[in-house]
Amino acid sequence: MQDAAAKIFVLDTNVILHDNGCIHNFEEHDVAIPLTVLEELDQFKRGNEDINFQAREFLRRLDALTGDVLSAEGCALGPGMGSVRVILGGDRSDVLQDAFLQDTPDHRILNTTLLLAQQMRPRSVILVSKDTNLRMKAKSLGLRAQDYTSDKVESFDKLYTGKRTIEGIDSASIDRFYADGGCVAAADAPFVEHPKANENFILRNGSKSALATFRSADRALVRVEKTTCYGISPRNAEQSFALKALMDDDIKLVTLAGTAGTGKTLLALAAALESRQKYRQILLARPVVPLSNRDLGFLPGDVSEKLDPYMQPLYDNLTVIRHQCGDNTQAAQRIVEMRESEKLMVTPLAYIRGRSLQRIFFIVDEAQNLTPHEVKTIITRAGEGTKIVFTGDVCQIDQPYLDALSNGLSYLIHRMMGQPIYAHITLEKGERSALADLASELL
Repeated sequence: MQDAAAKIFVLDTNVILHDNGCIHNFEEHDVAIPLTVLEELDQFKRGNEDINFQAREFLRRLDALTGDVLSAEGCALGPGMGSVRVILGGDRSDVLQDAFLQDTPDHRILNTTLLLAQQMRPRSVILVSKDTNLRMKAKSLGLRAQDYTSDKVESFDKLYTGKRTIEGIDSASIDRFYADGGCVAAADAPFVEHPKANENFILRNGSKSALATFRSADRALVRVEKTTCYGISPRNAEQSFALKALMDDDIKLVTLAGTAGTGKTLLALAAALESRQKYRQILLARPVVPLSNRDLGFLPGDVSEKLDPYMQPLYDNLTVIRHQCGDNTQAAQRIVEMRESEKLMVTPLAYIRGRSLQRIFFIVDEAQNLTPHEVKTIITRAGEGTKIVFTGDVCQIDQPYLDALSNGLSYLIHRMMGQPIYAHITLEKGERSALADLASELL
């Protein structure tokens, strides 16, 4: 750690548990790891959750380095990169002692950062943490602190919505979408600029309009028709786009984002039930918040009783579909039979790990509470004939170390945009009830 221009980044434990390869993402700058962080990682290395995998993998990475990570110079991470160093604890800083009475792991990490900043002047020492409160504490002590942003989406305003509205289309162009099978070559539709694979368009000219999606394989815009899936009909253009993607066998990955009441989960369930004969099983999953929740075992009852409160929203959507079909109809009875035969299963995400999903229609609800690595882990479970649907609201996050830009759903939308086997739609119009819409707008 000799280059005066290079910064020193001190890592908090939650950064490593978020991304075990984080030490390689600081370019020419140096990385410091307080000994307290290694002590905390020791508590996480056992278990089958993603957080346990991250801890184990980081410790393996650190152990595989050939240099001495305990030396003052640290261990070089590679050509063009800085070094990594484990910092042993020191005497508790007087400044820290006066500010915080309790001796906690967070405060020991702050203490290490303070001491390092004093020892390494004039070099910049920056604490990197996904804990907002710890960053505020650091700044109150005059330390520089920042979030870990290597897998963050650049801007929420720029997040891909999967749809565009184009006004002022001439009537003849719109009429062409209602003739010849509703397919218009992209070259003959210059009003649609730079379309992405499976991007959706609302084309308007006064009272005339057409809904279309871009099929990249044919370089053509195809009209989207209103379809009903298992008794559920789309109520707006966005829902029509969503059902089109959900029912398209060529699209293997779908993301649906939107606030409560926009119909994300309901549409995904209806499409899964409608296409049930194409799949061996329908799996409905959602993270127990957080995914690595350690309190679940302390709840009363067996596994099913412990999980029911977390899974209830999925059951509620199934009930809506049954009522829509009519409780005594064959379609409604089929849902009951599918659940009894486990053709249709509701399960926590923790139970999916390690499985290979062959010919599964897999719906992951509340995906905004997953990390980018957890999303990758789920998708890489997909075998032949499997379709995966992620639904969630990127503005309603319950995981303490994620936000609208760093959660797995936003990351997935940003990275998969434009891929031929991927489709996304952001649902904006609430359809739950007039009361729900009013509350969303005013409260």
